[in-house]
Amino acid sequence: MASLLDALVTGLVYGGVYALLALGLTLQYGVARILNLAYGDFLIAAAVFATLLYQHYQLSPLVSLVLVAPISFLVHLLVYHLVFERRSGSWRAMEASSILLAFGLSFVVSGAMLAIFGGKLFSYSYLLVPVHILGSVVPANRLLAFVLALVFGGIAYLLLVRTRIGTAIRAIAVDPDGAPLAGIDVRRWAGITFAFGGIICAAGGVLISMFQTFNVPMGVSFTLKALVVVIMGGVGNAVGALVAGLILGVTESFVARYVSPGLTLAAVYGLFVLAVLTMRTGILGRALR
Repeated sequence: MASLLDALVTGLVYGGVYALLALGLTLQYGVARILNLAYGDFLIAAAVFATLLYQHYQLSPLVSLVLVAPISFLVHLLVYHLVFERRSGSWRAMEASSILLAFGLSFVVSGAMLAIFGGKLFSYSYLLVPVHILGSVVPANRLLAFVLALVFGGIAYLLLVRTRIGTAIRAIAVDPDGAPLAGIDVRRWAGITFAFGGIICAAGGVLISMFQTFNVPMGVSFTLKALVVVIMGGVGNAVGALVAGLILGVTESFVARYVSPGLTLAAVYGLFVLAVLTMRTGILGRALR
């Protein structure tokens, strides 16, 4: 029973962070109609940024989070306008072309980071203090990352469902062709939403850097995990992303504990295939609720 609880708690901690990662991608894809395959690469860039600041200047990752958020917003806004907005045609055509553009962008971002940092591993010790929860021992850095992920996710959800801006964003997610009839500037708000998703992406990268060893090529795996959660939760569904993220985290934890740590990525692929084949609208549907 103790081992079971330990695996469950560990899975929920990871799942909360995965949910935050997927929230950024589900906004970018659900609203801006851009399947950002470079998402994990931007996440790794934020994680490297936080790591270097801590290693060279002993700057807390919480401070790095404040610094990296506006930078990520501006970078993603520029990427949207310079790379993706130049497309023409219907939203459906734009959605298809964005996949190829984002695929190329992923190579550019990861290739630039590989040229600078190579494939070396990054990590640092931050808040490695044991915390006892339900008989399980969880490092304080992972617990802090989990709490911050829930806080950021909660703030994003409230902005989407309790504000006029959030209403406009949800209208675009549901019907981008009909939203202009309500006076909504679709391209403007799609760009802002894409950049807001970039803030969530950067926040996830900083949080992951607090407790996980990583390197530049791992960006692909984080993109995959975020994509699995988006599909399972329903494209554009914030609550669905939370539920699916927790499911993914618990699945990884149980596979690592009771099967083999080397099969966790295979479990992610298995969930991805299962989601594609059986969850046409995700756990809770496609639209933002």
